[in-house]
Amino acid sequence: MNSQQTVGIVMIEDDEGHARLIEKNIRRAGISNDIKHFTDGTTALDYLFNDPSGPAQNGPALVLLDLNLPDMSGTSILEKIKGDQKLHRTPVVVLTTTDDKVEIQRCYDLGCNVYITKPVNYESFADAIRQLGLFLSVIQVPSVDEQ
Repeated sequence: MNSQQTVGIVMIEDDEGHARLIEKNIRRAGISNDIKHFTDGTTALDYLFNDPSGPAQNGPALVLLDLNLPDMSGTSILEKIKGDQKLHRTPVVVLTTTDDKVEIQRCYDLGCNVYITKPVNYESFADAIRQLGLFLSVIQVPSVDEQ
């Protein structure tokens, strides 16, 4: 990530095991950015849009988004982020077990930046997250001022 700005990572993942695995492997890839973990969409959206330390007020951020959440669909969250004037450039990485081609296309149509299907096998999942960490280490994220 751009060394000139601190980019917070917002992880919206209801499965605690997946969340721990994601964070552990992002850390293994050398990413030390702050990770805020939310297990439901309502709390995550409140943080994204209303919290004084959240991206809409304090940007920039990168969102790791599961599609299968207990209170709302991840595509609804994606739609809200990409439809907001302050957050529309926020990179969103969909990280989910859903590999349905229609759902993948829908997420890209709504503006997701990357769609990753979580492998079922533990080692494959860990490897995919390490690769994601390497990706996160080189991407550039616009600040709120640039948006």
